Formats: sequence, C-alpha cells, structure tokens
Amino acid sequence: MNSGSRAAFEQCDPNYRARVEASFARQKAMVALKMALVRVEPGEVELTFPYQDELTQQHGFIHAGVLAAALDTACGYAAFSLMAPEAAVLSIEFKINLLAPARGEHFRVVGRVVKPGRTITVCEAEAFACGGDRSKLVASMTGTMMAVVARDGVSH
Repeated sequence: MNSGSRAAFEQCDPNYRARVEASFARQKAMVALKMALVRVEPGEVELTFPYQDELTQQHGFIHAGVLAAALDTACGYAAFSLMAPEAAVLSIEFKINLLAPARGEHFRVVGRVVKPGRTITVCEAEAFACGGDRSKLVASMTGTMMAVVARDGVSH
C-alpha cells in the first residue's frame, strides 16, 4: 500500500462524513473493542484503539482477530464514504497479512479505497502499533466491499 499518494475520488454524498460517523456509532463491536473513528475523508478513514490486555493472545500481542476486525472496519468505512446516500456496505472478501507482533501502547488503522465502483469497491488497510515516538506496521489487508441497496435487514 502506497500511503504517500492518495487518489482524489468523486464524492457523491456531501453528507458522507456524518453518514459514516452515524453508522460507525451503531457498531457495538467497535464499542466493545474501544475503537474510535478519528478521521473520515473521501475514500479514507482512520481508527484508533488502546492496548487492552483482554484483547491479547497467549503471548500478550493483540489478537489477529482483533486486528482483522479493525482492518475490515477501516476498509468498509473507506468504501462507504464514497457510496451513494441510500447504500449500505458489507464486506465480501478480505486477505490479511500479519507482519509483526502487535504490541504497543495504542494502535492506528488506516483504510483507503484503491478502486471504487458502483457495486464493488476494493480497499487496502494498514495497522500500526504505536508507543512513544515509534510507529510500526504490524498488519495489512486487502478487502472487497459491496454497496447494498434496498435489502431487507441491511440499512445505511
């Protein structure tokens, strides 16, 4: 993922930020994991969460499942930020690379759209372990998100 360059994407909803924030606020899993949505731009979002002992695996690193949830959420909301106002977002596929043990004081996860589409959007996300003045890339994800419109049980 090339975090140095970011394509400018056409925004179809001037209220995208409020829509993303409202949807994120309804995610009870993110509340349980103490994840916060700290930045929303067209095609890009950033999440943070603190180190929590109860989210670790047997060696004291943040569990891969927690990282996957954070990366997937970042990809989903990056895609959602570019979707039509009546659309909802669902993940349909992702692949995660665990690059280093996830140990730090807090974690930062950035999701970006690679290729937007009317129905299917491809995204990438990176998770960084942070502490003091250091930040280390610990995981990355490529994900495919789907815009869902007028489906029972799925609302925007």
